Amino acid sequence: MPFGAHETMEVHEILNEKLNLINHFSLYAQQAQHPELRQMIDRHLQTAMQSYDQLVGYTHDYGAAANRQQPYGMPQVRPQQVQYGLHEPAPLAPVQGRFDDVQIASSMLSCHKNSAKNHMAGSLECADPNVREMLVNGAIACANQAYEVFLFMNRMGAYQVPTMQDHTAKTFLHTYQPAQSGTGMGMGMGTPQ
Repeated sequence: MPFGAHETMEVHEILNEKLNLINHFSLYAQQAQHPELRQMIDRHLQTAMQSYDQLVGYTHDYGAAANRQQPYGMPQVRPQQVQYGLHEPAPLAPVQGRFDDVQIASSMLSCHKNSAKNHMAGSLECADPNVREMLVNGAIACANQAYEVFLFMNRMGAYQVPTMQDHTAKTFLHTYQPAQSGTGMGMGMGTPQ
């Protein structure tokens, strides 16, 4: 069964991205100091290698699709666990040399966010249902891993979530009404006559 041109190029891009992620995370694992961060890197590295091997395996043998892994699970979090607001954020500047834990976590977060976007975009170009499912699962896994990194950084004060006044947020978002409210066509135009 041949792959289409789009999915061949998308899979090539995803595999190349995964290679870079695996190489970078291996380096981060050697430099991370915080035990929780090291454990997270190890989990994410294992997931990336399994996903890489699964996709490579399928491109070599179409029968390998039966052994697909499920996406990396979403961390169990309550909204109250996220810390909102800015609390004396530390200044940031480029650093050369050895990374600290904040730089490692920030790089991991960027890798996962970009990989989630790229996996999802790639999946939209796939004709092969197995490749499509692997890329969609990869997007979900990367999104969940990005959230896990965010939670770690947020807890450490390294990723602060800016807020706006409650009244401003509500006023802005409450302009949207349920579709079944019967308010017409939107933008104050009323119902058609």
